[in-house]
Amino acid sequence: MKKLSFLLMVVLLGFMFVGCSGDKAETKIIEQEGEQNQVSVSGDDERIKIALVMKTLTNPFFIEMENGARKAQEEFDVDLIVKTGAQETSIDQQIDIVENMIAEKVDAIVIAPGSSTELIPVLKKAQDAGIAVVNIDNQLDIAMSEKLGLVNVPFVSVDNVEGAYLSAKYVADMLTEPTKVAIIEGITTAKNSKDRKDGAAKAFEECANVSSIVYDAASWKIDESYAVTKKLYQENPDIKAIFCANDMMALGTIQYLTETGKTGVLVASFDALEEAKEAILEGKMISTIDQQANLQGYEGIKCAIDLIRNIPVAQKQIIDVRLVTAETLK
Repeated sequence: MKKLSFLLMVVLLGFMFVGCSGDKAETKIIEQEGEQNQVSVSGDDERIKIALVMKTLTNPFFIEMENGARKAQEEFDVDLIVKTGAQETSIDQQIDIVENMIAEKVDAIVIAPGSSTELIPVLKKAQDAGIAVVNIDNQLDIAMSEKLGLVNVPFVSVDNVEGAYLSAKYVADMLTEPTKVAIIEGITTAKNSKDRKDGAAKAFEECANVSSIVYDAASWKIDESYAVTKKLYQENPDIKAIFCANDMMALGTIQYLTETGKTGVLVASFDALEEAKEAILEGKMISTIDQQANLQGYEGIKCAIDLIRNIPVAQKQIIDVRLVTAETLK
């Protein structure tokens, strides 16, 4: 009789075990801005896996972008793979990274493309493989994307035209006599570079004291901007104001101006790196733009998660820009 009772207890325990562990699915409640999203997760193999593909980590801007993405990773409990090129001009390397992420079967790719056109074919391949694609920072060419069938790709960034306009206008408003100015853009095939050039040009063109504008490009790099600035002054020794499309290039420009003893040159820029803020406080730079890189990274990952969960996503999300000057840094 005791033996029968023991067997009955074993059977009952067995049913309880099956009832508790037969289905490994669990429901996670994630709260964001007062809303709750229910997500069904079936074991470790079903964790959302997102690749963040950036241009480089040699620019502190992208380090901040990764910090924002990491915050989203922790908040939403997803796997995040961060990959970058060696330099902002390493387009082929970015293409190879996307190919590898396709092979790894990630759920989404959030990309800050080095080129607005050259990444489109491989991103279309990723989308065809069932991978969600989110575009951050530098916008992919809309016409080419549509032509190749890369559609429904949300874009998260700032209004680069507006930001560059604000930074250049702050300098332009300080000009009191006819002045030749220069604009140094980044990679000419990148839309954010073109937009910043256009925004700065608009501000300078509106200024009655701007006599002429000269242009060049320095691929977002300190050393190239140093060389470009040297070339510009060899051809235009009377330049008195310069807009650089990012802080890295502005630092190269400032280095040339300092080494050659050129004073009274007003430098405007874009990105609000710590080094740029220091240069503003030292009087070597006049203005820059905070485009909240960490927020772009955060929102890019959140957008990818929503796509995976079939939650409606806005096709364009613009982050506010902030003008940074000596006054705002006080």
